[in-house]
Parts: sequence; C-alpha cells; structure tokens
Amino acid sequence: MLLRMAVCARLCGAGQSRRCRRRQRRSQPHQDSDSDMDEEEEEERVVGKAKDEPDGSSSCQSSGAGGLGSGASASASAGPPHPQSLLELPPEILVEIFSSLPGAALPNLALVCKKFRQILNTETIWRRRCTEEFGMRDDLRKMEIVGMSSRDLYVKRVNPQVKSGRFMKLLPDYEHMDYRDVYTHLLHPYRHILGLWQPDIGPYGGLLNVVVDGLFIIGWMYLPPHDPRVEDPMRRRPLFRIHLWEKNKAMVECMYGHKGPHKGDIQTVKKDEFSTKCNQTDHHRMPGGRQEEFRTWLEEEWGRTLEDIFHEHMQELILMKFIYTSQYDNCLTYRRIYLPPCLPSDLLQPGLFKGTYGSHGLEIIMLSFHGSKAKATKLTGDPNVPAGQLTLEVDLNRPVRLPDLEHQRSMEELSRLVLEVHEEAQRAPQAQDAPSEVTEGSDSAPPAGAEDVEPGAAACSASPETQPFVLPLGVMARNEVYPRTCKTCFYGTGLIAGHGFTSPERTPGLFVLFDDDRFGFIWLELKSFSVYSRLTDQLCHAQAPNMERFEAMLRNMQSWTS
Repeated sequence: MLLRMAVCARLCGAGQSRRCRRRQRRSQPHQDSDSDMDEEEEEERVVGKAKDEPDGSSSCQSSGAGGLGSGASASASAGPPHPQSLLELPPEILVEIFSSLPGAALPNLALVCKKFRQILNTETIWRRRCTEEFGMRDDLRKMEIVGMSSRDLYVKRVNPQVKSGRFMKLLPDYEHMDYRDVYTHLLHPYRHILGLWQPDIGPYGGLLNVVVDGLFIIGWMYLPPHDPRVEDPMRRRPLFRIHLWEKNKAMVECMYGHKGPHKGDIQTVKKDEFSTKCNQTDHHRMPGGRQEEFRTWLEEEWGRTLEDIFHEHMQELILMKFIYTSQYDNCLTYRRIYLPPCLPSDLLQPGLFKGTYGSHGLEIIMLSFHGSKAKATKLTGDPNVPAGQLTLEVDLNRPVRLPDLEHQRSMEELSRLVLEVHEEAQRAPQAQDAPSEVTEGSDSAPPAGAEDVEPGAAACSASPETQPFVLPLGVMARNEVYPRTCKTCFYGTGLIAGHGFTSPERTPGLFVLFDDDRFGFIWLELKSFSVYSRLTDQLCHAQAPNMERFEAMLRNMQSWTS
C-alpha cells in the first residue's frame, strides 16, 4: 500500500494523487483535517487537474522535480522517507532555491501553488535579488548604507539644501516598504536605463552614469576635474533620481537647478535610448537672472571667475558653451555607450581617461584596442572636434625609439623621427595595393614567425624598462606636471579641425605610454602636448556584450556628430 501511494504522484510531482490521499485519510482520519484537504485541493487547481482512474487504479505521473523510477520506489519503502517533489522540501531550502532564480521569473513561480506563493513573500528572497541583480546595498530595516542612513543620504548627497530635521516628514516611510516592492516597482521597471550614456548636447557630449544608489536610481553626470588638474578625481552632479514615493509607485524627479528636486519624467524612446523631461523649469532659474546663472555655472564648470581668465579666445569658448548647453535644461536625450572589452594582448587596460585639450579644458576620452590599432574616442568634445569623433589613432606596429635626453629637447629631432615613420606609414597602403610576386628567397618575403607576433609585442620586448622622457623645447603643455619616464612610444595621428568641425585632418604625432594609468600625445603640427589620466570610478552595468556591438557603437557615435 505504501509503495503504491508513493508511486502515485500528481502532475507537478508534488506528492500523491487526490484519490490516494483520500484513501489515506479514510485509513488515518485522526491525522488529517479539513483545512489540510482544502489547501491540497487548492494547490491542485492552480497547478493542474489530476485525472481520476476507475476504482482500484490511479493516475501515476511525475515531473522532472519529483519523478520516481522503480529503484527510487524500492529505496523509499526500504529506508527513511525522502522528498519526492519540491513541495516536500523544507521551507528554508525552498527559500534558498528561489533566491538563486532571476527575479523576473518569480511571479510566474508564485502561480504554481499556494505554498510557493507564500514562500515567495519571504523578504530574504527579494533582498538577495535586489543585491545580486542591481547591487543595492541598503538595508530597509536598519536604514543604513555605508554608515549613512537613507534619510541622511537624501539630505547630504542628493539635496544639500535641506538642513532642518522638520523636512524629514516629507520623505517616504521606507521602514514600511519591503524588498519585493522595491524590486517590482523601482529596480525592475527601470533596469533598462542603468549603465553609461552620452547626452545629445551637440558637440559637447558628456558622460552620464545611471546607478542604483541606496534606495534611489540616480543619474549622475560625470564632469572632468577643473583645468588643468588632470590627476584629480571626477566631479559628479545629479541630473535626475527615481524612488518609491508610495509603496507601489515610483516617482521621477529632476535635480537640475538650485531649488532642489522637482517633478520630472523619463521616456524610453527606443532601444538603447531614453529621454528626460523637466516639468517645472522655473526651478532652474535664479533670482539674479542669466548673469547670476552664468557666474554660478562658471564657478562649477571651471572653478574660477571670468575675470581670472585673461585669454580672450578662451573667454569666447566658455561663453559659447554656456549659451549652448543652457538650452538643454528642459529635455535631454541619451544614447547608451559601453566600456571597451579587454583582451590579454592589449598594451594596457582599456577604459576612460581625462585629457587636456588646450583652451577647451579637460575632456573625457575612451581608449580601446582593435588589433594593431589603439583608438581614443571623445565622450566630451568641443566646437572644433565634437564628441564621438576619433581624436587619436595609434599604430602599435610602429614603435618610435626616443633618443637621449639632450636630443629629446630638440623639436626638430623629434619631428624628424616621427615624420620618417609617418612617410613609411603613408607608403604602406600603396605597397599593399600594388600587385607583387614574392619569389623564393626574395627580400620582400616576411621573416619567419612574423605572423605570430602580437601587435606592439616587438616594441614592448625591445623596451622592457622605463626610459627618461622630457618634452622638446617649444612644445606647449597645459599641465607641466607629467611623468619624467616612459615605458614605450608609438607613432600615431591626431584629429584637428576648424571651428564647427570644418576641414578635419589627421596629423602625425607621438603616443607616449607612461604607465598603466597615464599616457600622453605630442601634436607635431600644433606643437602641443596632451596628458591623459585614467578615470578610476566604479562603473557598473557598462560592459559591452561583445566586440562587434562595441565597434558598432563607435561607428554610431561618429555619425551622431559628423
């Protein structure tokens, strides 16, 4: 009888069939109650209906979770009972299993049966999903995040103008929220906007990082340090935030301006693109009018006043940027960008860098590697070379060996070395296009093993140690604080253009690798030196799915501003 009852499983493999249980209840009436029967029958109605057989037989079906073979049946009757389905597992084990599943699959799992639905109300499951999928570190019970409560986070980091405790009553009551509400109504609906984005602000571009920050989703605009302090950390300014104002309703607020958060909206235009809109632009205005707004913007953007900037051309560029960018305080469109993939053969870790660009100030570029080429793409730009354009291109197969320090000081000597490589690089495409026959033993045959050499490997092996480095006399450097030793140098080209991106031209230059986090570029025609320092901020949800998607993104970025 026990063997037959064990074999008779329901369609979902969650126990015995209804007929077998009824027989068992008739034989053991004192162990069952009406409530247990109602609960079991409710589970059967949700999962599926078991078909009753004629008297003396019952349907015996099993699922992958609780299927039984003859060997399993024999062992079950011989030894202690073993769980034959998920429903027979202890609740703590089910909690652990459900916690490892994607949060998007849990609502469907709750439809299986009443027991699953009850277990899925456990906070541990949803807290783990919020942490693992979105990196949320806030504890809704202790209200702490890295030693700071969420209310303090609101006051000190998001809205510094709120200084009185009486404003706390305006904040939502997070203590009565649970992780399921946070996941269902905040994190999961807005998961598509997490990551890195480039705002469509004409030639200036920008870098937006949308992250889960405590109990908020915040869009942080990343700004370079004040010119020319390229080694300083990035500056961050919140543009918008999303949070649960009610238990099941998320609120979008615009953070632009100087009057604190106010109503905003976010719309997903299409895949990998979204837009923000401010519904209360009067919060962006200042009592002193445009002059006060310009003085405040100049202090935030450049860390100085207009009187401190003596160069007339630089004053014009600054005023032009303020007039242009202030037009976008109402509505902005963002396009997704990815961090470059990293390969073992790369000369250094690819990523984002801050660089000096003369009177245009500091700009953000993305360094990536493509076989024998290294490319630096602008994420922020200027009226001459806008964001999205390829500012530097380095040929890793053409190293340049620097002379001694005395000859490095000569601009003529450096120009001669680089231009020789430049002429050779110009002739190379022509030689490849010209038909040629390679005979056995001819001088044009490639050396043995040349095809096995990684790009840039020859230069790295030839210069395993650092060598002294000094800028030639007459080369302008925005930042005189640069390393006096370098690891290796390569021939490259830099993009220059007139105002409005007119007459763009790639001119020769020298790429100087200082260390894993810094490099420089000498523009021969401009007689100027740009130094670049790595952006070390932690950037989540920004990795490219593959190299093909990343290269397609670079092509699209160039088309946005071409």
